[in-house]
Amino acid sequence: MKNWWVYIIQCRNKSLYTGITTDVERRLDEHQNNNKKASKYCARLRPLRLVYKSSAYENKSDASKEEYRIKQLCHKDKLKIIKKIYERTSRNS
Repeated sequence: MKNWWVYIIQCRNKSLYTGITTDVERRLDEHQNNNKKASKYCARLRPLRLVYKSSAYENKSDASKEEYRIKQLCHKDKLKIIKKIYERTSRNS
């Protein structure tokens, strides 16, 4: 069974795009390079940068719920989530 991930991409204009996938690297590449598979939003705002990847979710439903929760946050609160993850990974390096 595949794990699901929630990810946040920062676009050229500093806006944040949130999505879910089973393969974050593949999905980022699609948003960045493949006009047919990219979201219309991301395709217009390249270059893109992955700024957040969640812990794994066992099913799509749980990942979708977290995606929805994040999408309801204001930009400032999304940046707090990103900063918290960055600080945690920096300490563990």
